[in-house]
Amino acid sequence: MTSTESQDPRYIDIDRWSTHDAVRALIDGQIAAAKSLPTQADAIANAVEAAALRLKPGGRLVYAGAGTSGRLAVQDGVELGPTFGWPAGRLLTLMAGGVAALSTSAEGAEDDAEAARAAVAANAIGAGDVVIGVAASGRTPYTLAVIEAARSAGALTIAIANNIDTPLLTAAEHAILAATGCEVIAGSTRMQAGTAQKVVLNTLSTAIMLKLGRVYRGLMVDMVISNDKLLARAHGIVQQLTGCNHDTAVEAVAAGGRDIKAAVLIAMGLPPEGAHRLLGEHGGMLRSAIESLPQ
Repeated sequence: MTSTESQDPRYIDIDRWSTHDAVRALIDGQIAAAKSLPTQADAIANAVEAAALRLKPGGRLVYAGAGTSGRLAVQDGVELGPTFGWPAGRLLTLMAGGVAALSTSAEGAEDDAEAARAAVAANAIGAGDVVIGVAASGRTPYTLAVIEAARSAGALTIAIANNIDTPLLTAAEHAILAATGCEVIAGSTRMQAGTAQKVVLNTLSTAIMLKLGRVYRGLMVDMVISNDKLLARAHGIVQQLTGCNHDTAVEAVAAGGRDIKAAVLIAMGLPPEGAHRLLGEHGGMLRSAIESLPQ
C-alpha cells in the first residue's frame, strides 16, 4: 500500500494541466479520501462505545496532534462546546508548539516528545480521560509520546493515522486507519489525509455525544444558546419535541434557564425545579427522563 509521502505518477505534470483539470483532480482526491473510511466503521464504533463509558462519570476528552493534524483535532474539540454543550473544563487540547501553532507553522515542535510527556503529566491525564491522537504519518514523535504516556497513566487512547502498520496505531488501544494513500500533490497531507481525518473526527466525536445523550430524536438538545439565531432554533426544538405552540416554547426556554432539555420537560408540564431534578436523576439523558414520566 502506498504511503501519504509517496508520489502518484498520474499527477507528475499537474502543474502543466488546465486549471479545470487540476481542480477536478483535487476534488476527486477528496472524494476518494472519504470513500476510504467505511472499512473503519467497526473500529470507530468500538472506540465510541469505550469512550462513552469512560466519559460518562465525568472524564475529559483530550485531543493531541501536530501541524495540520493537530489543528484539525483542536477544531473538532472546540466545536463540541457550542454544538453539544460539552463543558470547557472537560476538554483539553495538546498541540505541538502550543496555542501559537494553531495560527503559525511550528513544524519543528512535532519532534519534541519530551514536551508531550511533560504536557500529559502537567495536566494530570489519567484513568478518567479519553485521549485522541491524530497524525497522518502515524509516526509523529509528539503525538506518539502523548498516546504512550496517556495510556501508561491509565487513560483510554484512540489513534487516527493515514499509514498502515505505524507506531501510533500500535500504541493506542483503539486504532483507526484512514488509508488515503499518496496525495495528488506529493506529501501534502492537508489534502486527502486531512479530509479523511476530519471525517473520522466528526464521526467519532458526534457519535460519542450521541451515546452520552446530548442528542434526542436527531436534535441538538444540549446546544448552547449563544445568539438570537440559536435561541430561535431552541424554541423550534421545544415545539418539535413537545407539539406545543411558539409562545409556550418561548416561556419554557426562559423558565428552564435556556436549558433545552429542561425546557422540553417544562413544556410537557413539569415545574422548572422538577425538570432540572428529573434530568439530574437520569444523568442528563432526556429520553430516559421522558420515559420515566407517567403516560
